[in-house]
Formats: sequence, C-alpha cells, structure tokens
Amino acid sequence: MLDHVSIGVRDIAKAKGFYDAALKPLGFACLSADEGSLGYGKEGVGFWINSAERPVADDPKSGLHFCFAAPNRASVAAFHAAALAHGGRDNGKPGLRKDYGPHYYAAYVFDPEGYRLEAYFGGK
Repeated sequence: MLDHVSIGVRDIAKAKGFYDAALKPLGFACLSADEGSLGYGKEGVGFWINSAERPVADDPKSGLHFCFAAPNRASVAAFHAAALAHGGRDNGKPGLRKDYGPHYYAAYVFDPEGYRLEAYFGGK
C-alpha cells in the first residue's frame, strides 16, 4: 500500500545514531545519507528521516506511530534495548500483547524526537 514514509527531525546526526542502532536488529540499514536526510530499509528505502524546522510535536496521545516488522522475538528485544541505549525512551517492554492476538510479540519506544515506534513479530 505505501511505498515509503518520511518523518522530520531537528538533529540528523542524533537520529542517525539512534536509528542505526535500533533498526539494525530488525535487519534494516541506512541505505542513503546526506546532511539533510537518511533513508532506511533492506533492499530499498522505505523509511526516510529528513531535517525539519518544525517536526511533528512530541504528543504520546496523537495516535501516530510506526511499526517495524521484526524477523523474530529476539530481534524485538534487541530493538528495544538498542533504542533505549541510544537516546530512546521506553513505551512498552518486549512481550506478548494478547489483546492484539495470541502471537503478537512487540516492544514500544519513543525516539529522541518523541515519535512512537514499535517492533513487532507475529510468528510462534
């Protein structure tokens, strides 16, 4: 349905350190980088981060969040740990979310700008 998503941040260098670490356990890497933008994905960029004067305000009640597919439960936990170690804030430790389904294993963080992120694995 979507080809890519873009977000704006105030500090590209800080965002790169955070996203390089947090997305690596999920198998994603920075495939494009310059002084004003970063592009993450596997075979192509699906998540863009751009320098912005006025990024979306940090509002945990906005409903906005981005969910990244994880290859297994261990990668969900590694995403969470790496995010917290690189400036993120906890928004839900790794674990089953049975309200979403019997195999919905996820972790939630806020990135340094306040964007809500999720890593999710739905297998057994």
